[in-house]
Amino acid sequence: MATTTTNAPALRRKHLRKRLRTLGFLSPWLVGFTVFFGYPLIATIYFSFMHYNQIKAPTFVGLRNWRYVLEQMPLFGPALWNTLWLVVVMVALRVVFGLGIGLLVTKIKSGVGFFRTAFYLPYLAPPVAATVAFVFLLNPGTGPVNEILGKIGIAAPNWFNDPAWAKPSLVMLSLWGIGDLMVIFMAALLDVPKEQYEAAELDGAGAFTRFRYVTWPSITPIVMFAVVTGVVQTMQYYTQALVAGKLASGVSIGPGSVIQPGYPDHSTLTVPQLVYSLGFQNFNTGAACVLSLVLFAIAMAVTTLLMRRRAGLLSADD
Repeated sequence: MATTTTNAPALRRKHLRKRLRTLGFLSPWLVGFTVFFGYPLIATIYFSFMHYNQIKAPTFVGLRNWRYVLEQMPLFGPALWNTLWLVVVMVALRVVFGLGIGLLVTKIKSGVGFFRTAFYLPYLAPPVAATVAFVFLLNPGTGPVNEILGKIGIAAPNWFNDPAWAKPSLVMLSLWGIGDLMVIFMAALLDVPKEQYEAAELDGAGAFTRFRYVTWPSITPIVMFAVVTGVVQTMQYYTQALVAGKLASGVSIGPGSVIQPGYPDHSTLTVPQLVYSLGFQNFNTGAACVLSLVLFAIAMAVTTLLMRRRAGLLSADD
């Protein structure tokens, strides 16, 4: 009993050293989390209840900013609809196209390096440069795409100048830069054990059956990763929609110019664009913070739903 009492302080010191060592290893992440996530989130919640124009000191206004955004702001509905539309359509098509191209490249017998490079190169283009090139290609008056469609007798749409085609055009732009997902899916596909394919072929399984019962169970964690990261990125969709809308409208972008996003007819307006417009063009920081919190809540809800096993992307055994 005396020995146990004597060793107790030593054990406590040992556990304390282990905790301090663990805390030391975690400290870079803890500092980054606090500075770049915790503090901004708390500040955003604080300013959402304040009237603050970034010049005068903030004053408490209660739920006035929330009521303004949720009940009175006319552009909140279109911006939220456009953002959710892009999340559903863009993320789904990017995953399907990325997986399809990954399957195609892994099945090619010769020239794999060329096709892999050709599909990956567009992803390396800067977002602004890629958007400028894409708007030029789809220009309804002088773009080569419409000229080719006209020569073969197809009525060409107005693409970024048509509210009905603006968001599909942005989806086409995102599919053009599908190289990131292609590489991720290629790595997952090449990691599937070949013995399972051979066993399935011996059992007489066709191509679809092999994909359904061999390939898909092996790559479902990667599909989950692609969907979740795609949702988070698309919830922050800003640059491509803003640049495409301004170029299609014909308004020059230069120093001192005030950019009103959403052309044409608010069809490309997203919530991040509205946050920037409110906070840094109209100096309505409180309303901008409310929009940021709404977007954060939606992103968290969608991500939580996808991460749950009942979402269907992961089997119960994973």
